[in-house]
Amino acid sequence: MEPRNNTQVSEFLLLGLSEDPELQPLLYGLFLSMYLTTVLGNLLILLAIVSDPHLHTPMYFFLSNLSFVDVGFTSTSVPRMLVNIQTHSKAISYPGCIAQMCFLLFFAGLDDFILAAMAYDRLVAICHPLHYRVMMGPRRCALMVLVSTITSTLHALLQGFMVLRLTFCADVEIPHFICELNQVVHRACSDTFLNDVVIYFAAVLLALGPLAGILYSYSKIVSSLRAISSAQGRRKAFSTCASHLSVVSLFYCTCIGVYLSSAVTHNSHSTATASVMYTVVTPMLNPFIYSLRNKDIKRALKRLLGSERRRPLAELRLDK
Repeated sequence: MEPRNNTQVSEFLLLGLSEDPELQPLLYGLFLSMYLTTVLGNLLILLAIVSDPHLHTPMYFFLSNLSFVDVGFTSTSVPRMLVNIQTHSKAISYPGCIAQMCFLLFFAGLDDFILAAMAYDRLVAICHPLHYRVMMGPRRCALMVLVSTITSTLHALLQGFMVLRLTFCADVEIPHFICELNQVVHRACSDTFLNDVVIYFAAVLLALGPLAGILYSYSKIVSSLRAISSAQGRRKAFSTCASHLSVVSLFYCTCIGVYLSSAVTHNSHSTATASVMYTVVTPMLNPFIYSLRNKDIKRALKRLLGSERRRPLAELRLDK
């Protein structure tokens, strides 16, 4: 089989989670329900924060951005999978695959940075409460999100251009339900050494960097909490970190689990199945974690949904 130039490759084949025809309706229903739950849950969190002036604080500003990123992250992967199942087609165009890969990298990187920014926000709130308004002003928060967005964009474009230089053979099959970077690169016919170097360097810098920042922030938080004499005071201070810590643990544990499963089993389908955890399940669970553990979010959601229910009654009274 002679390799073709990458500009002549018209499409890739996404093999999905399973090739069993009997499982396709089940997968379609499962992923459609998870996708709708993810979008609805995160949009409710976003609307609750925007509509409630009491939630216009740095912590909830970052949470609203996280909800937006989760919607974008899931919307980049799941709809394409649903279309392929519905049309009984595994094909995705070459430009579409590269675009999906870049958007996945962008949203994943932005997710990392926002989680790190939220950890820094809790660090300042607990360790430097008197300087919180100055250190976490609106301009600084917006700047943190802007820098994170630019960095994630540059990383996604870099990886995209690195893939464009590769040569692919005909009939490229990707044993995944998305165009995941490693899977695409390792299906190339040309040498991928430079791509592998860039991927590992970026992983250390852009994935482990934010994780190190999160761990440092929580080490400082724990040290500050130990200095508080009152047990009730420690619980109250740590309760503001509980939701964020749960989301961080869920996100990084699933990512590490995917990496370990791919390193141990060398089974691409097992890796694809494990990838469902951080691409679909984690964004779906985030709104539940924040709404169940956070009294302010609960109150804002009740006020938002309650006002929507009362509005028709008010209009009826006016009509009378």
